[in-house]
Amino acid sequence: MKTQKDLLWGLIFGILFGFLLQKGGVTKYDVIIGQLRLTDFTVLKVMLSAVITGMLGIHLMKSLRWVKLSPKPGSWGKNAIGGLIFGLGFALLGYCPGTIAGAIGNGYLDALIGGLPGIIIGSALLAAIYPKLKNGILKKGDFGAVTLPEVFHVSDWIVILPLAVLLVALLYLIERAGL
Repeated sequence: MKTQKDLLWGLIFGILFGFLLQKGGVTKYDVIIGQLRLTDFTVLKVMLSAVITGMLGIHLMKSLRWVKLSPKPGSWGKNAIGGLIFGLGFALLGYCPGTIAGAIGNGYLDALIGGLPGIIIGSALLAAIYPKLKNGILKKGDFGAVTLPEVFHVSDWIVILPLAVLLVALLYLIERAGL
């Protein structure tokens, strides 16, 4: 059960996340459209940096027994439907849920007038049809609550460290190419 302390931490980290998105420039419509057009890789660089930091941080905390991971079960159906919904919203407005919140905080009216109602309506529609989908298409290709280290039967760090090195190398190549 969530406590007020948990909610407060969520609020603090949410505000920090929004601040960092704004500082990274990824709440700007032109930057996001530039990423979609493959002319501005700011969004990719920020997201890869976040993935590397989060991946290493979460697994370090897990190793120190500060946190226990509880991955949710996945399926190809969930990925396909989620990707279609996310992609449709992204294509129509040029924002993802995180960048919409940051753009609203920056005072961008397109995010407030188009994005926020879109998130609310989309969430309500999904909540309404979820009971019909959960045992149907969302179960297709179910692969359970499994992580890559579990799939390969190896220690977390056997997957995490090489993956982090590969992602850092990718960031370096992107930066070196001037993208």
